[in-house]
Formats: sequence, C-alpha cells, structure tokens
Amino acid sequence: MPEKKPINWTNARTLAALAILVGTELVGASWAAGWALGGLFQLGAGWARGIELVFVAIGFFGLYYFMRTAIAHEPVRR
Repeated sequence: MPEKKPINWTNARTLAALAILVGTELVGASWAAGWALGGLFQLGAGWARGIELVFVAIGFFGLYYFMRTAIAHEPVRR
C-alpha cells in the first residue's frame, strides 16, 4: 500500500471554515426562499414545509458540489 501523505492542517482548517460559512448561507438562503414562496402563494402549512424541504435539499446539493470543487483546489493532503 502506498504511504499516506501528511495532513496540511492550514488547508483543512480553511476548508472547515469555508464549509461552515458557505453552508450556513447557502442552506439558510434556500430555506428562506422556500418559506417565502410558501407564504407568497398562500399555500397550506404542509405544502410550504414541502417546498422548504425541497429548497433545503437543493442547498445541500449545491454545498456538496461547492465543497468538492474547493477540496480539489485546496488539497488536504500535501
């Protein structure tokens, strides 16, 4: 088996902070957009929650691809 490279802790901390910051903003904004659309169209509580869940899922999906790209550009292993 090949030897594992040591962890670059500076990059690891940067990526962790990036995940927290971007994740909070992206998921929070998508959740708020779902809530706003549910209220704008005066949907029932069940439909509004469903739209919120769909938008939150889209936010997590976007965060996943964003972090995948960030890790590719800022490798954790040296």
